Amino acid sequence: MKKRDINSTDCVHSGTEPDSATFSLNPPVVHSAPFSFPNTASLVAFAEGRSDRTQAEYGRMSNPTVKGVEKRLAALEGAEQAQLFGSGMSAVTTMLLALLGSGDHILLTSDSYRRTRDFGVFLAKFGIEMTVVAPTADAIEQGIQTNTKLVFTEIPTNPYLRCVDLEKVVAITRKPGILVVADSTFATPINLRPLDLGVDLVIHSATKYFGGHNDLIAGVMAGPERLIQPISELLMTLGGICDPNTAFLLGRGLKTLSLRVARQNDSGQRVAEFLEGHPRIEKVFYPGLPSHPDHGTAERLMKGFGGVVTFLVDGDFDATARFIDRLEIPRIAPSLGGVESLIEQVAIMGFWNLPREERESLGIPDNLVRIALGIEEPEDLIADLTQALSAS
Repeated sequence: MKKRDINSTDCVHSGTEPDSATFSLNPPVVHSAPFSFPNTASLVAFAEGRSDRTQAEYGRMSNPTVKGVEKRLAALEGAEQAQLFGSGMSAVTTMLLALLGSGDHILLTSDSYRRTRDFGVFLAKFGIEMTVVAPTADAIEQGIQTNTKLVFTEIPTNPYLRCVDLEKVVAITRKPGILVVADSTFATPINLRPLDLGVDLVIHSATKYFGGHNDLIAGVMAGPERLIQPISELLMTLGGICDPNTAFLLGRGLKTLSLRVARQNDSGQRVAEFLEGHPRIEKVFYPGLPSHPDHGTAERLMKGFGGVVTFLVDGDFDATARFIDRLEIPRIAPSLGGVESLIEQVAIMGFWNLPREERESLGIPDNLVRIALGIEEPEDLIADLTQALSAS
């Protein structure tokens, strides 16, 4: 696929082919753990790589439904290859275990998903060091060590939606040969294709915008075959695979990705502007606003700014909770990217097991709220926010 904006035609048709066996418009869901061979000679030919057969002998290694969706995802990201996983965290952990070894060092930008940061403690058991740095190219450059093997960043980050200058990071890391991995879950290939900027691997929690309906758990990684292949090999051992039912739902969700993200981009911008002008809101974090620290970078790299808006309510923990409880449209729930709007008081949803002082040291005050906008009418969302802020 050429380096251009992804549209609905791409989302519906990229990487797809009619099913040669059934001529079904939609790909069949293949339920089978083993896949048989007609005779011993055909099995030997497959084992020796002399067969034109593409299906492996066992479902943990390959499945036709899963492979079809991987082909579509690779096309949307402009990648040679894509690999599906049972979750976004399975993608992250399998990738790090496959590409890093004892004595290696990884740079992770702060304001990233908490479970990704937590995995650094596990990596230490294998002699792999992780350093957390600010989500800027300058901080990444200063954090590079002689044994740095990989830089991992989100774009935008969670929850403050920081946008690291990927072009600058790629330029910094090319000479020392450091791999750059971007978790682009919040952007999707509709708003940003990191591989086009020189990033080595792009990762998504496919649970979010790709699935789009809050009804599946999956992860995906896309990039060059030379990097995806060792990750895929380790996945066969670790077993965190995506099942065919989930792959089918994911493929169906991809068809409307462009339409949904366009609405969520529009709603995100309008809701962010509304909140920034409201007297009951202390501060808004959204890369589409000139007040955001990475607005210029986001404008240069991204086609849209996404459907997640993070903000500080002008009030304490209880006032923030009352505001959320008065909302009628958004549901109180984790996650994002689905057709329903979801909202959370971040201190409770992801960090409640930590003391308040520790939460605040991580940049999670009691009045921090994240709203993940669905595809409802933006006017209805703004009206709902208005009544909740007025009454709380």
